[in-house]
Amino acid sequence: MTTPPRSRTGSGLLATVLIAVVTIAAILIALAASGVTPQGFVDSFLPVQGSTPPTEQGRATRQLYDLVFGIGVLIFFVVEAMIVFTVLRYRRKPGDTELPPQTHGNNLVEVIWTAIPTAIVLFLFVMSWQTLTKVDAQTPAQVHVRAVAQRYQWTFDYLDASGNTVFTQQFANGSDGGLELPVGEPILVSLRSMDVIHAFYVPKFLFKRDVVPGRENSFNFTIDDVGTYRGQCAELCGPSHGQMLFEVHAVTRADYDTWLAASIAKATASPTPAPSVTAGGPVLELAAQNTAFTTAALQAPAGKPFTIHFANQDPTVPHGVEIKDASGKSMFKGSTITGPAETNYAVPALPAGVYTFNCTVHTSMTGTLTVQ
Repeated sequence: MTTPPRSRTGSGLLATVLIAVVTIAAILIALAASGVTPQGFVDSFLPVQGSTPPTEQGRATRQLYDLVFGIGVLIFFVVEAMIVFTVLRYRRKPGDTELPPQTHGNNLVEVIWTAIPTAIVLFLFVMSWQTLTKVDAQTPAQVHVRAVAQRYQWTFDYLDASGNTVFTQQFANGSDGGLELPVGEPILVSLRSMDVIHAFYVPKFLFKRDVVPGRENSFNFTIDDVGTYRGQCAELCGPSHGQMLFEVHAVTRADYDTWLAASIAKATASPTPAPSVTAGGPVLELAAQNTAFTTAALQAPAGKPFTIHFANQDPTVPHGVEIKDASGKSMFKGSTITGPAETNYAVPALPAGVYTFNCTVHTSMTGTLTVQ
């Protein structure tokens, strides 16, 4: 004769709550000991470390992320709590010889666990559609920039109302380079690739868009806060993909107008005649090919001027040569030329020492100049 299953009136729920409290307390103590605040811990799961994106489109994306993240966290804790409760409440105890009552099929439960995920998916679909519509909305813009991607660099064409280029920014980083844009108004950016697939990505904007060869993508955004924002190519495009960085300099409209006028005037001004090269000065041969210098080491005499004959063999890619001392001080900076082209740099006399030469556009292109 078998005995009926005994009633399980144990303390499963109480044990579940106790374990949860102890676990949370242990996490908080560990965070405090390592100097991490609870807010910092939460922000580590959020885009741009919990800060507010500086664009309207970024804020819309952040709101959608917060919504999805919140639903995910809620589902996680509900499921984990149910698992822990079930493990503790229905664990096998001494003296248990029979299985508890088994339930085979329950239409109500099956409808519930089908209806709830379906409702969540439909809700997220609607919210995602609304966010996508807002992010992809095209609005009239007075500032139109074309970002041109080519291994392994960015250049930026500033266009007028007719779509003609009025100025091309050859440098993607630094105070004299980068994408200069005004705040507080819509910006239209077009994307063009000269070789393979790249991606325009500014992490602070929470925005990424592919740059596809043969197709010009475009998008709008409005920057609210003055500042400098880092950007990068986010599509693996070759061995030097990690060096394909750029900066976005967000400035006031007045500063932007001043900068653009000065840049156009400088670009259209007659070039300054190159200084004459001292007769008899040694000529150093240097070339750039496949976004790299063909020579990693050069030698020059101390205390005497010399010439660098530079050949840019990369079609449509700008390169230049700059010489820096051990402290990083610029001792010479030559003009940038777009290949295929050649030029002579007249370098003034340098004291004896070891210098570094690099490309003025691609910081990864470096070499050593020994002056002795």
